Amino acid sequence: MEPIPLLSPLAGPALRPEWLAGEIAVVGLARSGKAAAQLLARAGARVYASDFASDPELEESARVLREDGVDVQLGGHDMDRLAHASLVVASPGVPPDAPPFVAARKAGVDIVSEIEIGLRFLPRLSYIAITGTNGKTTTTALIGHLLTAVRRRAATAGNIGTPLTELALSRTPPAWVALEVSSFQLHDTPSIEPTVGVLTNLSPNHLDRYDNVEAYYGDKALLFRNANAASNWVTNGDDADVQRMTAGLPGVQCRFSVEQRAEAYFDRTSGMLVVLGHPLIRREDFSLLGDHNVANALAASLAVMMADREHRTHHALNALRDGLRSFTALEHRIETVGTFDGVTWINDSKSTNVASTLVALQGMQSPTILLLGGRHKGEPYAALAPELKRTVRTVIAYGEAAPLIEADLNGLVPLRRLESSFDDVVATARAIARPGDVVLLSPACSSYDMFDNYEHRGTVFKRLAASSAS
Repeated sequence: MEPIPLLSPLAGPALRPEWLAGEIAVVGLARSGKAAAQLLARAGARVYASDFASDPELEESARVLREDGVDVQLGGHDMDRLAHASLVVASPGVPPDAPPFVAARKAGVDIVSEIEIGLRFLPRLSYIAITGTNGKTTTTALIGHLLTAVRRRAATAGNIGTPLTELALSRTPPAWVALEVSSFQLHDTPSIEPTVGVLTNLSPNHLDRYDNVEAYYGDKALLFRNANAASNWVTNGDDADVQRMTAGLPGVQCRFSVEQRAEAYFDRTSGMLVVLGHPLIRREDFSLLGDHNVANALAASLAVMMADREHRTHHALNALRDGLRSFTALEHRIETVGTFDGVTWINDSKSTNVASTLVALQGMQSPTILLLGGRHKGEPYAALAPELKRTVRTVIAYGEAAPLIEADLNGLVPLRRLESSFDDVVATARAIARPGDVVLLSPACSSYDMFDNYEHRGTVFKRLAASSAS
């Protein structure tokens, strides 16, 4: 492969001279870390890459990286080497308080995200950056889908799965990207300046990693760190915290709402989603369940239409309508697995916080068996009470968080606490459920007490649910 230039004639240096003067360390060698290390090495930088874990998949990544001249360490990190690095690149799966980052900060070493490296090597990229507590993955996927519908050469990247540095390695990288950014990634992405920035909503989250909600919100606000008069922003007009955060923000700010008229809103009288004065699609023609997904569709359509005037032509509007009609639910996000013996099973494994589970419950219209549990993230579960009383017949509390869930919800709704395997959790739900019921996996917790990640949890749930078929 031809070397990737460290200098860009349009944007100046892709990397700061002081970073190139020494060794760049990449921490974490999952997909994002591997792509970042490979990109930097092929651009001519000296790279040391390390991961605390060691398994066959990482061994294969290490083999590939060593062929590109990367010095790879598995099963641990050289803290002294990290302290003397010219730059540390953080993979999204490594916690911000992990020892390698503590060592780097103590030594005064710059830490940047994998996304920061990707942006520096894609100076001509047009991108829509999406963050928020909930809805950002669906909104990102919708934006990528709609950009493709209006015939842009587009991809989705960032926290949604594909590393931005992996796109930068391509001989023909996309011209447009729908870029999902988490609070942790925003913390370490100083050059972020999107074509359009989207803030879906705000609610307490990651309190197992942040000292308080203000610190978490502070990282979300870093989406706007380079705001200027030419910026374009899409914000949630129904979220008071979002509106407080973005009040007085430089640039053009357009709002979406399912409760009131705005630049993009749901007209309940006509049943239409209306964006920038254009009736786009009837609610019944958009297949995703719940008002939260109407909000996601409004935010995505508004962002794409703001990104370029060509996306508002008659032809483009028709393409956006077709795109909204053809979009289907993402895996692990209020995903209907199937109906077996009259019971509908829904996989919402991606709901890893209380606010997201609350949204899922608001979309339920049938008696519901709720599977709630996993690793606690610092939030009280009592906020679920109104929706639990409305539709939930039984809560099954499981995993490390089960005692806390029981303490918060005891007496509010029938509850069973299980301290056994996930197979037993699903088997108990199957035994309780009656024809016409819904079994909803919407855990409000992370998955790391029992599973590798939320995808693993959702995949196991779907397998066990399908095994209930007669």
